[in-house]
Amino acid sequence: METSLGGAMVDSGEIMKGDKLILRGLRFHGFHGVKPEERKLGQKFLVDVDAWMDLRAAGRSDCLSDTISYTDIYRIVKEIVEGPPQNLLESVAQLIASTTLTKHSRISAIRVKVGKPHVAVQGPVDYLGVEILRYRSVDAQI
Repeated sequence: METSLGGAMVDSGEIMKGDKLILRGLRFHGFHGVKPEERKLGQKFLVDVDAWMDLRAAGRSDCLSDTISYTDIYRIVKEIVEGPPQNLLESVAQLIASTTLTKHSRISAIRVKVGKPHVAVQGPVDYLGVEILRYRSVDAQI
C-alpha cells in the first residue's frame, strides 16, 4: 500500500515497473481554478510525483550526481503551483510533468497527481483532483 494525497490509502499496483523517485504530500497555496473566488483567495493544493529513472548507478556510487535531487523536482512543483494561475488542474499537472521531463532528461516517465482538498461539493471528500502519466519516448509533445 502507498499513501496518496490527503493520507488516504490506495492499492500499490504500479503503472510501471522499475526505479523511481517519489515525492508525496507536497502542499502549496495557489490561485488555480475557474471561479473568481479561487483566483482571488486561493486555496491549498496537494501534489504527489513519481519520476521513473534508472537508480542503479546512484545505488552503487552513493553520489548525488548519479541521480536527481528530490529538491529539484520539489522546486519545479512549487514554482508551478505557486505561480501564474491556471483554470484547470489538468493544466497544472501537465506543466509539472512537461517541465520536469524537459529539465531532467534521465527521467523516462512521470506521474503527477494534483488535488484540491477544499472544494464546494455536497458531501465530505478528502480531495478532488487529477492524475496524469507522461512518457518521454511516447509523448512527442510533452
